[in-house]
Amino acid sequence: MNCDGLTLHTDKYQVNMMYAHWIQGSLNDKVVFEAYFRHLPFGNGYAVFAGLERIVTYIRQLTFTEEDIAYLAEQEESYKKEFLDTLRTFRFTGNMHMVREGSIVFPNEPLIRVEARVFEAQLIETAMLNFMNYQTLIATKASRIKQVAYDDFLLEFGTRRAQEADAAIWGARAAYIAGFHGTSNLRAGKLFGIPTKGTHAHAWIQHHDSEEEAFLKYAEALPDQVSLLVDTYDTLSSGVPNAIKVGKRLADAGKRLQAIRIDSGDLAYASKRARAMLDEAGLADVKIMVSNDLDEHIIFALKAQQARIDMWGVGTKLITAADQPSLGGVYKLVAREAEHAYEAVIKLSGNVEKISNPGIKNVYRIIDKQTGKAVSDYIALHHESEASEGIPLHAVDPLHPYLRHRMEHYEAISLLQPVFADGQLVHGLPGLENIRAYHEQQLKLFHPEVLRKLNPDMYQVNVSQAAWELKTSFIQKHRQ
Repeated sequence: MNCDGLTLHTDKYQVNMMYAHWIQGSLNDKVVFEAYFRHLPFGNGYAVFAGLERIVTYIRQLTFTEEDIAYLAEQEESYKKEFLDTLRTFRFTGNMHMVREGSIVFPNEPLIRVEARVFEAQLIETAMLNFMNYQTLIATKASRIKQVAYDDFLLEFGTRRAQEADAAIWGARAAYIAGFHGTSNLRAGKLFGIPTKGTHAHAWIQHHDSEEEAFLKYAEALPDQVSLLVDTYDTLSSGVPNAIKVGKRLADAGKRLQAIRIDSGDLAYASKRARAMLDEAGLADVKIMVSNDLDEHIIFALKAQQARIDMWGVGTKLITAADQPSLGGVYKLVAREAEHAYEAVIKLSGNVEKISNPGIKNVYRIIDKQTGKAVSDYIALHHESEASEGIPLHAVDPLHPYLRHRMEHYEAISLLQPVFADGQLVHGLPGLENIRAYHEQQLKLFHPEVLRKLNPDMYQVNVSQAAWELKTSFIQKHRQ
């Protein structure tokens, strides 16, 4: 079984719609789709866009193999042979714009815009949402943790609890983008160049006759990378004293004990006592690492208790986004070809939040020239040029449409950047260190009230007057 190809990493109704378009002769009709999410995860004030590299790789490798076609031929829909023959030459030939990876993003603004034949645009929906939803969710969770850990060392430890192998490596990458310093996953390190770190397990201690013997033998094997897990039996009466003995031996040999790790118990109390013991023994440079189902809430609480912790190993609750395991991103048709031009379309719903925003749109980040800070995002129809020209804007708050905002003396940054043009990659992808640095710069654009963990200030995402009027006119038309 070959699990490498992702062409059939899609929902069956996508292929059924492709087939229906082929039957009806509309497969070459041009359409525009936009991907976005409706709600911020975790009660956070922002999200971190991730997944672009995965999406780009998927699009570039998108072909139907003979094995794929043979499988489709077996389906109960009985697709015609001529349709299956058409799939043999399938390639993505459209245009795609995306927000830069590592960008701070907000609900209901397009993060991906696809302009392509409906035959192509329909197929890619499922995989793109899968990649965007998961990686954006994990990057956002990691950024929340980074906000409360400040400059402490953060390690991603989640592989064994991740939902399968791909989730582990792409989750590690998303966490690194958002400020984590390393991962325990060697495959993620190899593929993406993320620094890898590791200590040892409780099993290493249990394999030896005593904890002290286990520590000494580990230090003999890895004298330049000694970090010791001290809670196998008793953290303060056994683990830390034995680690101190090894630390002193290493110091006598011109080496050093790098860190101890605590994986259970009262982490605040244990870390403070361990710090005092290490300092008293002359090992003030030894770091204290903790693990054990950490997340931003626990780290925040430990900081409030003045825990003496330098390094945090965060696993399950990060890699699974335990308190909100889905972002809920969607991919909606916003325009279709009509007589060599595009006409806007809308999706109505009994749930107001599910009513889509019609028309092809651009997104701008509005920066106040006096403060240098982002004050709002602005969604405009693609033909509107006021924001790019610096003309005063009259924006509508879509949550409170009776409110109007006038914006002037600003700089507008266009968030959607070209990635594919006529099926070809426009430019090379940035390296991971570049993406990580970009995310850090992004954070500096925002007031801290937007970034804080508790009760974040709601950042404004406004729409142009024309975009709002287009939406309301569609709603009135269909209600009539």
